[in-house]
Amino acid sequence: MKQHIPNMITCLNLFSGCVGVVFALEGQPEVAAYLVVLAGIFDFFDGLAARALGVHNPIGKQLDSLADVVSFGLLPGAILYTILGTAVPAADYLPYFGFIVTVFSALRLAKFNIDERQSTDFIGLNTPMNAFYVASLPFIAQTHDQVVYHPAFLVGSIVVTSLLLVSEVRLFSMKMSSLSWHGNRWRFIFIIISVLLIGLLKFVAVPIILVLYFLFSYIHFKSIT
Repeated sequence: MKQHIPNMITCLNLFSGCVGVVFALEGQPEVAAYLVVLAGIFDFFDGLAARALGVHNPIGKQLDSLADVVSFGLLPGAILYTILGTAVPAADYLPYFGFIVTVFSALRLAKFNIDERQSTDFIGLNTPMNAFYVASLPFIAQTHDQVVYHPAFLVGSIVVTSLLLVSEVRLFSMKMSSLSWHGNRWRFIFIIISVLLIGLLKFVAVPIILVLYFLFSYIHFKSIT
């Protein structure tokens, strides 16, 4: 029975992503954004449960990737589709450009599955972090709508994040082999600052956290070489 628990949690991740897509396409990107967060929580706990229970099976790994394609690929693509449709209501085809993120998220996940260099850290922006960035946009738009709803900003975000997903930029993972300060210093600093920023700024903090993620990852790997 215990070997099925992580897979059940992964399925909740997938289910959250599916429901989120429906809300996004119905013109409710804020609700869809919350479902990105919910999917992220399930994505974190399925791996945690697998390690805690000592369960490792190939089906779980494949199911996790398939769930992530929906929750952190299709769902952010649907959110961008809706936002672009609001930003440029007269455009016939531009909103579909949002699904470029879905395509590159799938490429990133396929690359991750066969890249042995990514057993402990990431090469390229991971899909959950990118999905959280997209999920923050509807909330940032509540106070900065002229920026978020500008077509150039949206298209630029799609292009940049899509390239980062398949880039060779090395980023640390939050899966730490130990909780010691030594070797994890920049991870802990990143987590502390991120929590403080979220407490102060809520969703608006996400783009700042994304930039800090790249910065602290660079410092972290620089310090251990």
